[in-house]
Amino acid sequence: MAARDPSLPTSGADDENLWLTPESLRVLAHPLRSRLLGALRRHGPSTATDLATLLGTNSGATSYHLRKLESVGLVRDTEEGEGKRRLWRASSEYHSWHPSDFQGDEDSETALNWLTRDYARHFSEQYDRWLDVSTTWPTAWQDACGSSDASVLVTAEALEAMREEMWELIERYRRVGQGNPQARRIAVYAFAYPLDLDRPPSTPDRGRSR
Repeated sequence: MAARDPSLPTSGADDENLWLTPESLRVLAHPLRSRLLGALRRHGPSTATDLATLLGTNSGATSYHLRKLESVGLVRDTEEGEGKRRLWRASSEYHSWHPSDFQGDEDSETALNWLTRDYARHFSEQYDRWLDVSTTWPTAWQDACGSSDASVLVTAEALEAMREEMWELIERYRRVGQGNPQARRIAVYAFAYPLDLDRPPSTPDRGRSR
């Protein structure tokens, strides 16, 4: 699984990808910490005070949770802040994991369950916001945006290959609008799940989902 921000490259991140460990997963699985990391990736380096204003919380709590994220390498102090106003940045543009990395670790499995459900809730909230204002956007954008669904009959290996190809396509378009004043940041989500929920394979494949 990869949690990537499709934004233009404004985060100032040092690395493209960060692989989650059990420790970093458990730290990230928190409502405010997940949003803090997302805000730094979307908006670039920021202070705890500015992030608190953006997310509607207080700077004390924001500072505490930024330090927790720093402790597992998810965010870093840029050392460019003034006085006590530390300037934070995301350490990577996105993070990845395999569910199998945490198999048998009950605490990590619980954290992963919460985190993936939180991502789904966040998608629903953000898409609802778009639907609320979509008619105020030019019709060309209304036509270009939207949702679609399809079903495919595949093995776990074929599904993984398909999703890799989809991601390669998305990567080609990630920065094509850079420098164009007409370009806007667009979120692209991909969810894959079985339709035959009552028919799990007798021997589960170790498939990597993205």
